Amino acid sequence: MLDFLPEAMREPTVLAIPFFVLLVVLEWVAAWKLDHTATDRPSQHDERVPAPRGSYNARDSRASLLMGLVSIATSAGWKMTALLAYSAIFAYLAPWQLPANAWYTWLIAFVGLDFLFYWEHRMAHRVRLVWATHQAHHSSEYFNFTTALRQKWNNSAGIVMWLPLPLLGVPPALVFAAYSLNLVYQFWIHTEHIGKLWAPVEFVFNTPSHHRVHHGSDADYLDRNYGGTFIIWDRMFGTFRSETYRPTYGLTKPVDTYNIWRLQTHEYGAIARDVRTADGLRARLGHVFGPPGWRPDHRPY
Repeated sequence: MLDFLPEAMREPTVLAIPFFVLLVVLEWVAAWKLDHTATDRPSQHDERVPAPRGSYNARDSRASLLMGLVSIATSAGWKMTALLAYSAIFAYLAPWQLPANAWYTWLIAFVGLDFLFYWEHRMAHRVRLVWATHQAHHSSEYFNFTTALRQKWNNSAGIVMWLPLPLLGVPPALVFAAYSLNLVYQFWIHTEHIGKLWAPVEFVFNTPSHHRVHHGSDADYLDRNYGGTFIIWDRMFGTFRSETYRPTYGLTKPVDTYNIWRLQTHEYGAIARDVRTADGLRARLGHVFGPPGWRPDHRPY
């Protein structure tokens, strides 16, 4: 099916597309049957009253689907570039080369990438320049399966963060496969139709309950639950938060558009404006490398 692609680029995410489509259709039909479809975003009302659980907004979901389609092409481009660097690191710098067909290599690749994903994801929420690449995924004020497809177009931060894997001898193809499997796993956790699961599962794995917290713009939920497949990293490094009430989804400052180009790029423009009007080097650096919302009167970070 994907024989025309280089072996390293035969992504599980592409093979999972029929599964994604089926779940989106089922959830959307359920929302329609329950009359949980909307034409206005919650932030468009005087008070940000959340939509019913599992709601769909046709224009919002269409924007998510389009962003997902574009991300397939952009991520392939980023990975083709990374493949050159990873292959050189694997061939010339790695002290050993792990066998691609060994079970332990796959285990190292998957767990190692999830660990690095946690730190890249955490950085994406705490460094504004990297946040600019990621914020579009959080821009929907709904939480459903189409939100999972609202992917970023700039994968540069992840590409850099995965460098330790080929340096440790993980074949580049397995790095890409592990990341794709990580993304496939994260699809099903973007829903309000699944409550809390069996306690041991909730303790170890990222679940819909944990990820709803991550997408919340409420003060209690901001910058929590960064894990991809495993939630244990958040428990280990102090960023875990249990779901205690229904989140308010979206950005703290909603972007009033369904235009996918603006959704992906508006934060870069905001950074440029802040840097242009900033007074002094510290302020300029703070607007680029400080956390989202940083201002010059904040204490030094």
